[in-house]
Amino acid sequence: MAASEKMDASRKLVVIGNGMAAGRVLEELLERDAKRFQIVTFGAEPRVNYNRILLSSVLAGEKDYDEIVIHDEQWYRRNNVTLFKGETVVAIDRAARTVTTVSGHCESYDELLIATGSTPIALSVPGAHLPGVVAFRDLDDVDAMLRQAKRGGRAVVIGGGLLGLEAAAGLRAKGLDVTVVHLMPTLMERQLDPSSGYLLQKAIEKRGIEVLTGAETRAILGHAKVEGVALEGGDVIACDMVVMAVGIRPNARLAEAAGLHVERGVIVDDAMSTSDPHVFAVGECVEHRGTCYGLVAPLFEMAKIVAARLCGDETAVYRGSITSTRLKVSGIDLFSAGDFSQGEDDDEIVLRDPARGVYKRIVLRDNRVKGVVLYGDTEDGPWLFDLLKKETDIAAMRDTLIFGEAFSGGAQADPMAAVAALPDDAEICGCNGVCKGTIVAAIARGVTTLEEVRVETKASASCGQCTAKVETLIAATLGDAYSGATRKPMCKCTDLTHEEVRGFIVARELKSMPAVMQELGWKTSCGCPSCRPALNYYLLCAFPRDYRDDAQSRFVNERVHANIQKDGTFSVVPRMWGGLTTPAELRAIADVADRFHIPTVKVTGGQRIDLLGVKKEDLPAVWAQLNAAGLVSGHAYAKGLRTVKTCVGKEWCRFGTQDSTALGVKLERLLCGSWTPAKMKLAVSGCPRNCAEATVKDIGVVCVESGYDIHIAGAAGLHVRATDLLGHVDTEEEALEHVAAVMQLYREEAAYLDRLYKWVEKTGLERVRKMIMEDHAARKALYERFLVSQRAVRKDPWAERVAGLDAKEFAPIATLSSISRIAAE
Repeated sequence: MAASEKMDASRKLVVIGNGMAAGRVLEELLERDAKRFQIVTFGAEPRVNYNRILLSSVLAGEKDYDEIVIHDEQWYRRNNVTLFKGETVVAIDRAARTVTTVSGHCESYDELLIATGSTPIALSVPGAHLPGVVAFRDLDDVDAMLRQAKRGGRAVVIGGGLLGLEAAAGLRAKGLDVTVVHLMPTLMERQLDPSSGYLLQKAIEKRGIEVLTGAETRAILGHAKVEGVALEGGDVIACDMVVMAVGIRPNARLAEAAGLHVERGVIVDDAMSTSDPHVFAVGECVEHRGTCYGLVAPLFEMAKIVAARLCGDETAVYRGSITSTRLKVSGIDLFSAGDFSQGEDDDEIVLRDPARGVYKRIVLRDNRVKGVVLYGDTEDGPWLFDLLKKETDIAAMRDTLIFGEAFSGGAQADPMAAVAALPDDAEICGCNGVCKGTIVAAIARGVTTLEEVRVETKASASCGQCTAKVETLIAATLGDAYSGATRKPMCKCTDLTHEEVRGFIVARELKSMPAVMQELGWKTSCGCPSCRPALNYYLLCAFPRDYRDDAQSRFVNERVHANIQKDGTFSVVPRMWGGLTTPAELRAIADVADRFHIPTVKVTGGQRIDLLGVKKEDLPAVWAQLNAAGLVSGHAYAKGLRTVKTCVGKEWCRFGTQDSTALGVKLERLLCGSWTPAKMKLAVSGCPRNCAEATVKDIGVVCVESGYDIHIAGAAGLHVRATDLLGHVDTEEEALEHVAAVMQLYREEAAYLDRLYKWVEKTGLERVRKMIMEDHAARKALYERFLVSQRAVRKDPWAERVAGLDAKEFAPIATLSSISRIAAE
């Protein structure tokens, strides 16, 4: 609106939309100057303004419609606001300054406010428009869900964001069976980090709601109505209703048709004015400084500016909003605000209390709060949010910030003095209810180590959160007699050892990294480069059917399935089973070397051919051409089986006692693709002359006249070590079973990055020999578990990458069509 234009009571303000944003503008405007405008409001819904935030409470039966009405009929009459209910505006004539409704009613305006809100996003999948598919945006949607709830059955909620979870909780409260299907691995991933998302999922599941994360909807099934939901991968969920809660988009179609500047939403400036000075916009339909908001707080902040501008205050400006989020599900305390992704220049403070289900994380940058996530204890959310918005320097309270406003003026106490000053009835271990006096009494009886305290008192024997405190108490009690901790923590993120973490993962069935980090009291929010690869391996080994490998928790070579070289190029090693190859394979390797100008082709010590100097952008095309010739990844980069080296054995050699080549091929095919704590190299020698050097490998088989001698725990790198004889078997089948059982035992017990010989030194050769050679039931069980894990591994990641290329990881890369062409030539 032009600055020179004077507004008076004869001027007319037309409002398109009667939602919460429009209602707040009218409240602010009437409070400033109730007689400034003649106001006409058009609402598409056949009812007055109501609080959409409380729709989940209506769905759950906690409130009824009358309780969520914001402005009743009397309010409009009392404030001389003309309301047209159920009258949708279909056209804006900016030149004539009129709006036209669906019924043909035409209304003129001096100033226009567009508050058309947002529309729910509908997945573009087959069946999306079947009867029984509903959104969750207005009271009509709630009524549809309540009608279905009376009939009973199952509802599938697609989307694990705020609206989806509130819909799921409401439907469950009405007695329906509910499944939440969420595409991302973490619920509410835009508002929560993985740790708080894990806690939220646990809480939702405790309410009897099934949650499927990392699940993509392929189709909604049914003929005359909804009958089920089909997921990518083949699973089908039978259901009677589908709630589509996958997100919203600004409803800017009317503004766009009127010729206003529209991108994602209606573009507004800091005065909330559109590209037409007589047209303002507010709420979910607008885009301001590149951002569209879907939460109510920013909408109300916009409303104040619009009202001020309409009343002539040209100093009023909207500079954007910092948002916070709370989930409106009874019994779940959750708060998040700001940006909680951690950059290189950021720091974080994390507090976990597994026993109480509490998780707190504050992300800092330059001693200012950048982001906050609170779960289980959100009392300090508003205070932290205020620090965030005001960009308060928190350096003086850095050490106590995580404990909340009540401790913000305190100083960090000396840990040992603080523990020593605790009364005897102070609880040290929340999981097992062990107080300080019990531990001190055990120490007085001669207990001196953490392990002994665990056995004697159970303190620190569950989640591990109190481990540091227990150790501090031991040190404070023993004084100079304390010899110090003999344990080596896994990394800086935890006080637990590798062995303890593995034990807890299995015993407590922790099947995700957020689960491990929360339940075991990790000191960081997302782990570090040391623990993430280890946790990824431990979870993959323990739960091969349930856990999905996290590529980002692997080293670069494992992520790109090739070995990086010092000049930034890569080495590609095709697999040659047992060292065997064919003329066709050799020609294919030569063709690849020629086509991609690979500078070096070398035979490795493991009887493979190495292509050195491959450019990163050429990797997918190189894989495709090798795959077309039948060659697969040699896993030369893997913490897993690298090679099985063989000699020619009795088929060709006059000294050979068994067919060592054939056994080597069978071993390699059996073991290929299995992730292990560290790299694994095997060999099969056809006679005691040992041409394949089987006695310096992780596992070696030496063929003799009577069968096969199995050796383990060799090494031939920086550390040279001859193998130990594990035992003798008579048949090839027994050799395969025994070797696989050894590998599985190593997989299940060894610390990540420990080579097999290090694990044997720790656990003892006699123990391994007893379990593999003497305890037939134990060996059979290990072998069966190994076979189960092998069914879940990717035998050829090269082929998988060619079929579904990751453009971010391999940009720029050849297109699929060009790869197909290269493979076909």
